[in-house]
Formats: sequence, structure tokens, C-alpha cells
Amino acid sequence: MYLGNLDAKRDWGYAKDYVEAMWLMLQQDVAEDFVIATGETHTVRNFVERAFKSIAVELDWQGSGIDEKGYNRQTGAELVCIDKRYFRPTEVELLLGDPTKAFKKLGWKSKTTLAELVEMMVREDILAAERDTMCKNAGFKVANYDE
Repeated sequence: MYLGNLDAKRDWGYAKDYVEAMWLMLQQDVAEDFVIATGETHTVRNFVERAFKSIAVELDWQGSGIDEKGYNRQTGAELVCIDKRYFRPTEVELLLGDPTKAFKKLGWKSKTTLAELVEMMVREDILAAERDTMCKNAGFKVANYDE
């Protein structure tokens, strides 16, 4: 897997939660602007570590900067590489929203944790891969991930 800035911090949220916030906004008598966000920040590195952990793979990081790589702790296999093509030209180190107004006026709060979001995303990627004809023909199956 090739990635850019592992240390970029993001406010990761679940679209289903955000659609609920949109619906609540539409129920208001007067239109207003709201920031819809989790109010929490996590690095890309943390997201990647959680994704691999959800399939029982622990990462060991070696190197630094553009030469940093993530290896499977158990097998030593190289799983994550840094590629400068994936760095944004105008990188924003921290993206974090403040949903206080949405909570106060709409009673809305993000319900899905980052751990739950990562778990859902990994599960769907695995299921999609298992449905893929090429993967089926190759006998691809992730044995340690229950459906």
C-alpha cells in the first residue's frame, strides 16, 4: 500500500452520521450554517494501524520521512510504503471540525467511533474483494475475518 503523509491529522467521520445531521438541519424553521464533524482528530498512521489491526496484523514502522515503511510484525512482509506522489502540494497538517453548534442547536453528535468506521470500511473492502471474479478464481479468502 502506498501512502503520503502518515502524520497528517484528520477528522474522520461516517457519512450516515452526517446525513442524519443534514436531516436535522432541514427540520429547522430558519436555515443556518453548521459545522458537521466528529470534533476528534487522528493521524493517517493511526487509521492505517487500526485497519491492519482489524485483520489481526500489527505493524512495525521502520525508517523515517519518505523512507518510512510499515512491516507485518509477525511475518516481516512490507505492507506500507511512502510515495511522494501522495503528498498534497498544499498539505494541511490538521483538519479538525468543531461541531459544538450542531450539538447545541440540533442535538446532533457523531455516533460512530473511528474504530467502528475503520472496521466497517475494512469489512466492505474484504467482502468486495471476495466477490471479485479474479479473487474468487484465485481462491482469495481472508480466513481470520468473520462475515
